Amino acid sequence: MDVFLMRVKDRGRLLSLAIVFLWCAGSVRCFGQNLDSEFTFLLPAGRSECFYQTTTKNGTMEVEYQVIAGAGMDVDFTILSPEGIQLIVESRRSDGVHVVEPTVEGDYEICFDNSFSRFSEKMVFFEIILEGQGGDVGGDEEWPGIEEPDGSLLEYKLDDIRDSMDSLHRRLERSRQMQTVLRAFEARDRNLLEDNLWRVSFWSCASVLVMLCVALTQVYTVRKLFDDKRRVCT
Repeated sequence: MDVFLMRVKDRGRLLSLAIVFLWCAGSVRCFGQNLDSEFTFLLPAGRSECFYQTTTKNGTMEVEYQVIAGAGMDVDFTILSPEGIQLIVESRRSDGVHVVEPTVEGDYEICFDNSFSRFSEKMVFFEIILEGQGGDVGGDEEWPGIEEPDGSLLEYKLDDIRDSMDSLHRRLERSRQMQTVLRAFEARDRNLLEDNLWRVSFWSCASVLVMLCVALTQVYTVRKLFDDKRRVCT
C-alpha cells in the first residue's frame, strides 16, 4: 500500500511539473507586444525629416538620438505634442536624451532638421522607449486564461514564477536597448575615426608632394647657379 501511495505521489509531481513546463512555454506569448523602436536614417543636406509616435494618456516616452556620421555631427531636434506645442527644441546637437512624462493621447511629432547644412548629409540614429503604453509586461491582465492549479500539487506559487519571468523580460529588454545604443556609439566613433584617417592621409600626401616639389626646385636652382655656358678659348 505504501509503495502504491509513493507511486501516486510521484505521478502527481511529474504531472504538476509537466503542467508548469507547458504553462511556461506558452506564457511567452502572453508578454505584451514590444512598442519600443529604433531607426537609423540618412538626412540629406538642406532638408528635415519628421516621425510620428502614437501614445496613450499618462504614459512615458523617452527619445534618444545620435548623429553617427556626417560633417559637424550635429542636427536640430524638435518634439511637438499632439496639440502642436513645442516640448523640446535643440539646435545643432550631436546627441540627446529626452523624456516626455506624462504623455497625452495622440501622435507626437519628432523632427530632425539639417537645413542649416548645404552640402553635408547626416546619418542619424534614434530610439523611442515607451512605458505605461500597454506594451510593458507585468500585471494579471497580461496573463489571460491562466488559472492557478491546486497549491498542493506545486512546490512554487505561480505568482512567484510570473514575477520572476516579468522581471527577467524587463531586464533583457533593457539590456537589448543598451546594446543598441552602444552599437550606435561604436558606429559613430568608427565613422569619426575613418573621417580623421582620411584627412590625415590626404594632408600627409599633400605635405609629401610639397616637400618633393621644394626639393626638386632647390636642386634645379643650385644647378642653374653653377651652370656656366661661356666658352673658354685656349
